[in-house]
This record gives sequence, structure tokens and C-alpha cells, in this order.
Amino acid sequence: MKLYYAPGACSLAVHIVLEWIGAPYEAQAVKPRSPELLKVNPSGAVPALDTGEGWILTQAAAILRYLARLHPQARLAGGESPREQAEIDRWLSFFTGDLHPAFFPVFVAQRYTTATDDASLKAVREAGLALVRTRFAIMETHLQGRTYFVGDARSILDAYAFPMVRWGQATLPGGLTHFPAIRAHHEALAREEGVRRALAAEGIG
Repeated sequence: MKLYYAPGACSLAVHIVLEWIGAPYEAQAVKPRSPELLKVNPSGAVPALDTGEGWILTQAAAILRYLARLHPQARLAGGESPREQAEIDRWLSFFTGDLHPAFFPVFVAQRYTTATDDASLKAVREAGLALVRTRFAIMETHLQGRTYFVGDARSILDAYAFPMVRWGQATLPGGLTHFPAIRAHHEALAREEGVRRALAAEGIG
């Protein structure tokens, strides 16, 4: 398998899971919308995974689901019962549909206004940060008293949360000060060997 990633992007979640699984893989850094990436993913976004079987899989949640199913011995699927799987799907949808998009106005404010002046762009970023805080508050409540996102073992959800919490730590005023449960979860993951290897490989350790 070969992962196409951008350092620190949501593709970091897939990078972490590949380390947790322990199967051989390659990882190649690419720039979003670069000609190299467009060849494997017409949307020009990371992550993209060459499965080694003649087809490319895109979208972080789909890739994470695929890897968990492909390597059940890694026990990253979050359980087998319908309820456990529904919880995985619920949080994957939350990350993809609610949390991740909340960061877009923060990182690319110019996409969300026709204005070009600094004050307008700052207002867009502030609106994005307000959304991030709202989403983080939901996560904070969920993670209180928990070591992992679901159940009693790490799953693809823990890996998926990691890059986005990292973004929040870097962009929110005060970082994770107001989110102690999220901070504890994130710091525990940051000490995990597979996470550290993925961070080092991306040059962002």
C-alpha cells in the first residue's frame, strides 16, 4: 500500500493507523492539488491510498474503515456489535461533516467571503474558531472519564481525532486549556509509539 499525504493534514490519521497496523506500506508527501496528486485523486485532496490491488481509495473516513476491516487483528474497528459499529459511524460522520469543515474558515478564510480586507477575513476566521469551540465542547463532554474515544481500546476514531485536535491546539486562543479531557486524550496519544513514528515521518514531531 502507498499513502499520499500532506504533513499535518487529516491524512495524518491514516498514517497513524498504518503504523498501528504494522503491515508494510509506503508514504509519499504531496501538495494538495499538485499534478502528482491529481493523477491519483481528481479532487486533489489528501489522503489517497493506493491499495496495491489496482485501485485508489480516497476520503479519510473510508480509508480508515477499509484499513480496520482489512486488518482485523489490529482491533481498530471499535467493536463488532451493531451498536458499537453505529457509534463508530456516528463519530466518523461528526469528524468528517462537523469538525473538519469548522476549520476551513480558519485556514482558508478567503473562500468564505468576497471581501478581501483584513478585517473581513479576520471576522471569517473568528466565526470558524467559534464553530471549532462548539464542536470541541461536544467532544469534551464525550471524552470525560474516557481513555479512548469508544470502548476500552484505541480505534480509528482516536487516530482521526488526533490531527484535528492538533489544529485546535495551534489555532484556538489558549489552545486546549478549556478542554481538559480532550487535552488528556491528545497527550496520551502523542506519547504512543506509532503516533510518534507517524509524526516523525511527516517531519512534524
